[in-house]
Amino acid sequence: MLFASMDEIADFSAGAVRQEGNRVHIENEGQARGPWVDRMVYNAVFQTDEAIRDRCRWLIRTTGQELGIILASIQDLYMAKGRGEYRNVCVPAINIRTLTYGTVRAIFRSMEIGDVGPVLFEVARSEIGYTFQRPAEYGATVMAGAIRAGYKGPLFVQGDHFQVNAKKYAADPEAEKGVVKDLIREAIAAGFYNIDVDTSTLVDLDQPTIEEQQRLNYEVGAELTRLIRELEPEGVTVSVGGEIGEVGGKNSTVEELRAYMGGLASELGDSASISKISVQTGTSHGGVPMADGSVAQVALDFDVLRDCSAASVEEFGIGGAVQHGASTLPDEAFHRFAECDAAEVHLATGFQNIIYDGGLMPPELKADIYQWIDDNLAGERKEGQTDEQFHYKTRKKGFGPFKQQLWDLPVEIRDGMMGQLQAKFMFLFKQLGMNDTRKLMDKYIDPVRVDVPCP
Repeated sequence: MLFASMDEIADFSAGAVRQEGNRVHIENEGQARGPWVDRMVYNAVFQTDEAIRDRCRWLIRTTGQELGIILASIQDLYMAKGRGEYRNVCVPAINIRTLTYGTVRAIFRSMEIGDVGPVLFEVARSEIGYTFQRPAEYGATVMAGAIRAGYKGPLFVQGDHFQVNAKKYAADPEAEKGVVKDLIREAIAAGFYNIDVDTSTLVDLDQPTIEEQQRLNYEVGAELTRLIRELEPEGVTVSVGGEIGEVGGKNSTVEELRAYMGGLASELGDSASISKISVQTGTSHGGVPMADGSVAQVALDFDVLRDCSAASVEEFGIGGAVQHGASTLPDEAFHRFAECDAAEVHLATGFQNIIYDGGLMPPELKADIYQWIDDNLAGERKEGQTDEQFHYKTRKKGFGPFKQQLWDLPVEIRDGMMGQLQAKFMFLFKQLGMNDTRKLMDKYIDPVRVDVPCP
């Protein structure tokens, strides 16, 4: 399936997609949305010749936009929520760590069934590392999935937790900020028009006042937001998210929200601010595994989410609060995010658990991944952890090294996994108030096509 040359790309594309300089012409939409994109995305992910790989990624992005799939910012929708023009719709932001092409297609099938509008496809700074998905690859794969699914409309790709590492910042602030700034540049170039700037790691709870506790958070957050505004394409206002409480830490308060938003406003001046704010309500990323590998029940404080969302809308005119670390919560909890008027909820580990524990992953492949973890990640094992706890916390890091083995699973296994995921997506969309929101998205989102030159 790998191309050997640029000429082979052109020969294979004949009759489906024809390149014309920096644009493409769709000769056969059915072929473009079928075998053509299947092979293009395989090369966009696994091609070792960088020139061929980058050409395939460009062809996917450009073809998608020619088919009416426009990379977009969710900014205007959240600003409408900040004006009180809609309520009780909680947008899912889905982190895809493996089988990205198939998972995107399963999401779009679920969206079509429920007439669902905005869904964010996201990848975090940490996930980029251990899943081996740089922004250009992730963006191209999400676009390819949208093409294959027959979708037309805005496509929201998001950088999640573009996070400043507190220890590295303490050792060399400029170097650590520089790493995040480089990632922002890379992401915007790849069509990520939604970016969550996470400087909550810099909150210092030892300071005597809430404003002092949040100072570094909003100062560095503003610096990164200004860079985003400098880089955003003409006609696009990137949706930027802030964060006031690190996930897994102390629960957030409205007073912290006010201190952060006030400081951010003074730093940004006339520059566009953020569209949403992430808060800590008692969750942790991935959940807390018990000795047998099961996930502990979480005491999530929905009052924090409700109060911070209300203050975000009523006092600051932004979309509301964002919930992280939610995918391992019990099913009966999810309807409450929409009831609390949360703007957005981030979901990741629950889908990973379906891949690992849904009964379809070949036992020998799972054993190989766990053996790789034992051989390569032993230093991450905490004292007293059982094998089940250790593997549960680290198995996300097996997705990168085994990316191709997972992609090349027999089609019946992959289709079965995608069916399990689709059932979960459909359930979540209903619980989050997302069914029948396509018209809401179309009302407020008018995406601007951004063409990039052929590499």
